[in-house]
Amino acid sequence: MTNQAQSSKPSKKYDLQERTAVFGERVIEFASTVPASPINSPLINQLVRSATSIGANYMEADAADSKKDFRFKIALCKKESKETMHWLRMISKAVPQGVETCRLLWKEVHELVLIFSAILNK
Repeated sequence: MTNQAQSSKPSKKYDLQERTAVFGERVIEFASTVPASPINSPLINQLVRSATSIGANYMEADAADSKKDFRFKIALCKKESKETMHWLRMISKAVPQGVETCRLLWKEVHELVLIFSAILNK
């Protein structure tokens, strides 16, 4: 569900809520294409959990009641983003046919790490 479906307000040019949600959706789509195996299944589980929690934590940060709570939630976004980078690296090794998709997802989540780092450094 996009922001436009929830609200009649025009979306911001760099809408992190939408960007993190789309990222989570892309990871879910990729994860559904990875063949199940004793190695792949735990890696995919960890990837989906960390990648989708980025958006959930950002939503919580956006609704934070204090600056301290906001910073804590943004720090969680950064932490989950970095963890997602790790799982993408592991999956690219376990699933060679998914290397290119992992590379694209890694690039996007690396940009999210940089964005959350910049927010924390303000």
